[in-house]
Amino acid sequence: MRKLPFPLLTLLAALAAPAPAQEPPAAENKPSAVSLGELSVSLEDLVNRVRPSVVQIFSTGYVTADDSESSNTAALLSQQRSTGSGIILSDDGFIVTNAHVVRGARRIQVRLSVARTHGRTASFEPEVRLLDAKLIGMDREMDVAVIKIERTGLPHLQLGNSDAVRQGELVMAFGTPRGLEGSVSMGIVSSISRELHPDDFLAYIQTDAPINPGNSGGPLIDSQGRVVGINTFILTQSGGSEGLGFAIPSNMVSTIYSQIRKEGHVHRGKIGIYVETVTPSLAEGLGLPRDWGVLVGDVTPEGPADNAGVKVGDLIETVDGRTMRNARQIEALIYRSPMKQKITLQVLRGKDQLTMDVPVIESMDDPQRFADMVNPEDNLVSRLGILAIGIDKDLAAMLPGLRNSYGVLVAAGSSATDLTTGTGLQPGDVIYSVNQSPVATVEALRKKVNEFKPGDEVAMQIERSGRLMFVSIEIE
Repeated sequence: MRKLPFPLLTLLAALAAPAPAQEPPAAENKPSAVSLGELSVSLEDLVNRVRPSVVQIFSTGYVTADDSESSNTAALLSQQRSTGSGIILSDDGFIVTNAHVVRGARRIQVRLSVARTHGRTASFEPEVRLLDAKLIGMDREMDVAVIKIERTGLPHLQLGNSDAVRQGELVMAFGTPRGLEGSVSMGIVSSISRELHPDDFLAYIQTDAPINPGNSGGPLIDSQGRVVGINTFILTQSGGSEGLGFAIPSNMVSTIYSQIRKEGHVHRGKIGIYVETVTPSLAEGLGLPRDWGVLVGDVTPEGPADNAGVKVGDLIETVDGRTMRNARQIEALIYRSPMKQKITLQVLRGKDQLTMDVPVIESMDDPQRFADMVNPEDNLVSRLGILAIGIDKDLAAMLPGLRNSYGVLVAAGSSATDLTTGTGLQPGDVIYSVNQSPVATVEALRKKVNEFKPGDEVAMQIERSGRLMFVSIEIE
């Protein structure tokens, strides 16, 4: 493919420049027509460079039913077929997409595009054969997943620097909207840091480039062909694009992608504080010296921040020398920090300015993430109304600090209720024994509970959030 004749934004700026006071000679009018032609060629070349690296993804599997909809065991999972888009990021088949595109998938397949060149013109045809893909890992909270196909020598894209994106910048959205493979749309960056709710952990890139269902997981591309975001969702009343599209910034995607590719899961950093964005009313009520910034609302006892001397009411001015203007900034920075690395906080406490070094430790992940690892054929324990997974080496690595090296993890459910507290088994619970008989696999747990009659009560030893306890469960 040819390199871009020149940056698109420079060209657009030139085309949008005010006309001179005097009309130039007729001969000087010709270059503007050539410039428009060059703009068209530049866009065409950009599409030709990007399209071979954008894939269509098909997933078939199960999703967990909303607990509010049903407590019936049979309704724990519902079958779902979905399609979306993905971005090839390596020549050996690593692909990044949205987690919601492949969530609960029993089977993931990918369709590549084949470029056909006819002189200067390039066309793309979808491969007839679908390639099976393996889920490497996902981050449900950030809605990012990494899958892999067994193919080498693939065209691939680079993740750009989303911090360099500017409002008004020209961008293109690639994907398969409504199943229309290989579609591209163009627009501008509407906002570089859009928070949909106060103190949202993630700020999205907002664009008016048309995005529709099926674009999820596809790239948002800048004028140089770099991926600056992953198209993720739209705000709409009609169901179609209304010019309110949102993409996960590439810098966040890069952090997640590198961790999943290396270890299969994401490490979430924390320092043991809860922060909130300072508002004018909050500043007035608390007598703060300014009406913006980040306020420490709570400190976890004996956590890293507590041990370093951070107090409730401290105003965080900088983290590693970077000024903090809202809670999202500091949460995102801590999230992306390597485990065990120390970050430097500069805080204002009254009139005193203090500096503290605080180590970053790993945060326990959302226990609901394990629901993506189960299927009804292998993991359903119907008499407890749960979907469960036996603890193995890989799963234990995702659950550091477990009391035992064996057990059965509750991934989803349940309808089983603790007769003492009235609450049921919860996702993230690890079952160690049933009536003092150890259980190390799903099959062992299923066999044990099948020994009892409906209405029998059993005592289970479980671990919940690092604490051992016994629960009394009535067998269905």
